Amino acid sequence: MPMPSSGLSPGPALEWPGVILLMGPTASGKTALAVELARRFPVELVSVDSVQVYRGMNIGTAKPDQATLLAAPHHLIDILDPDQRYSAAQFCADAITAVADIRGRGHVPLLVGGTMLYFKALIEGLSPLPAADPDIRSLIDSMAEASGWPALHAELARVDPQTAARLQPNDAQRIQRALEVYYVSGQPMSALTTRVGRTAPDYRTIALALEPSDRHALHERIERRVEKMLELGLIGELRDLRERFELHPSLPSMRAVGYRQTWQYIDGQFGLAQLRLKAAAATRQLAKRQLTWLRGWSNAARFDCLADDVVEQVATYVAAGLG
Repeated sequence: MPMPSSGLSPGPALEWPGVILLMGPTASGKTALAVELARRFPVELVSVDSVQVYRGMNIGTAKPDQATLLAAPHHLIDILDPDQRYSAAQFCADAITAVADIRGRGHVPLLVGGTMLYFKALIEGLSPLPAADPDIRSLIDSMAEASGWPALHAELARVDPQTAARLQPNDAQRIQRALEVYYVSGQPMSALTTRVGRTAPDYRTIALALEPSDRHALHERIERRVEKMLELGLIGELRDLRERFELHPSLPSMRAVGYRQTWQYIDGQFGLAQLRLKAAAATRQLAKRQLTWLRGWSNAARFDCLADDVVEQVATYVAAGLG
């Protein structure tokens, strides 16, 4: 994707205090940049990551280490055990509370992460949908175990073709939720989300998007990250979590990229070489989805995450807003 030579594109006029959104695909350097911004400016960091919320899931999430967290504390990291579930609605409630607390201290909230659905839900609001039904979810999980998620994707295409069209056949978590909504309400999710108004907090937002000028270079970063995670002990981390908690593959925490493939490796479905390949491929697909989301964020100021001076570019942009 071509990027401006400066690394910048026109963004919104900065008004403070507001809410800064720092978004980007996996391996784009979001955390390091956010920590540097926290060192330079009166901002507090709020994690926007659907997996870093889980305690003990450190290596596979590239969670900031303790030294980094001491230097630049992150809200909404390590708030749940991996046998619990977390949703976009829960994130919005938690983030709204964190933002209010931060602003009450006279600081600027800087929301950083790669879970684009959470960003979208917070800024645009969520359509009220039926609450989760454990019995229905258990039934759907049993169906998936018997027939596979592609078969359930086909079932979703029958009852809600609009939702199915935007989901991959193995996107287990979102297929499960869409079928759950249909089974509970009798109506397709696509119909409910267009009929019901959304509510969202009225934030002045400054959106910063990290995007690679060279997709291949980002893929190389991803491959190095996967290898480093294995070297740091991702397999042992997951073995330990499986011993400490009542986990199963259908939990949101265990569906996360990297953990899903490592679970399959531990269960003997393939060897270490295949684990490397499958984890890297899944992470590349995740990055592709994240970049697709980012392209739809029309008012973001965009920066080349591969630029040597990207930190200075973003810091200059932020400093202009702080005046």
